[in-house]
Amino acid sequence: MVAATAVAAAGVVLVAGLELGGYDAGAALGALWSGAFGSGYALLSATLVRAIPLTVIGLGFALAFRGGALNIGAEGQFYAGAIAATAVGVHAAAWPPAVAVSMVLLVSAAAGALWIALPVLLKVRYGVFEAISTLLLNFVAVSLVSYMVTGPLRERSGIYPQSDPLAAAARLPLLPGSRLHLGALLAIGIAVVLWVVMRKTLWGFQLKALGLSPRAALVTGGVGADRMLASALLWSGALAGLAGGLEVSGVSYALFQDLSPGYGFTAIAVALLARLHPGWIVLSGILFGALEAGAGAMQRDAGVPAVAVYVVEAVVIVTILVVDALFRRRQIVRGIQAGRVTA
Repeated sequence: MVAATAVAAAGVVLVAGLELGGYDAGAALGALWSGAFGSGYALLSATLVRAIPLTVIGLGFALAFRGGALNIGAEGQFYAGAIAATAVGVHAAAWPPAVAVSMVLLVSAAAGALWIALPVLLKVRYGVFEAISTLLLNFVAVSLVSYMVTGPLRERSGIYPQSDPLAAAARLPLLPGSRLHLGALLAIGIAVVLWVVMRKTLWGFQLKALGLSPRAALVTGGVGADRMLASALLWSGALAGLAGGLEVSGVSYALFQDLSPGYGFTAIAVALLARLHPGWIVLSGILFGALEAGAGAMQRDAGVPAVAVYVVEAVVIVTILVVDALFRRRQIVRGIQAGRVTA
């Protein structure tokens, strides 16, 4: 219900904004659809390719949020993973493909977890709000990418601010005739694993209890807030780093500035729209991947700036937060009224 309301509100705002801006809303929406779903190539090579990092990062955000933590630094963790994947991938020419790909993805996940380790320490040791510390590290990561592609990882000729291409052995296999890579199956597999963990394991139950009430979780179940929170944030960072590795080894095949079009922030909307449910995050990721893919076509064919898509994403987030707040307030009011009647 909340998700449908958010999508409908975003659609209304988009159409109204296009009309007020003097654009042909019908032509713009047609171009958006064509760029995202208009052909098999558009679906497989644009929409689904963009959905992969959004889904993986969204799953990581949902995992942390379940425990009451806000990881706003996925963009930085994404870049950390991309840097680590590139550093390994450019030197993997002599490795067997299975080993090379596995190492690239493992080091990218490890780099993402390492990048969030400092905010975790600050949170557990000094009570620093993780949303602030993770957010600030995004700027450090962007600067680090700039340094790496103009310094240690710069391509051999020294002409362009980017890395050498990853070795062929370190690249993810592609679906024939498209740009869709093996990361799509990995994203779905992570979603399934996360669903099982959250629904069927003690750790998942404890994490949910921690997110609902840290004090109650400690008193009734002996759940250590610091330990659980640290674990959730580290896994969240690992998934964001893995997304960076998937992007480098499956799409760009090299590291360069502005590798991410804001995946780390868009993935927050992906997770919120899906109400943190792993299965729905996959579908939400495809929806936002379609918006990202269709934005270029909308700008090219209808003359509408691609940034209009970001307005849609913002409306989705705001609508979800407002509807959720109203729903919670209504529940509280009903609970108070029920208590008065009982009394």
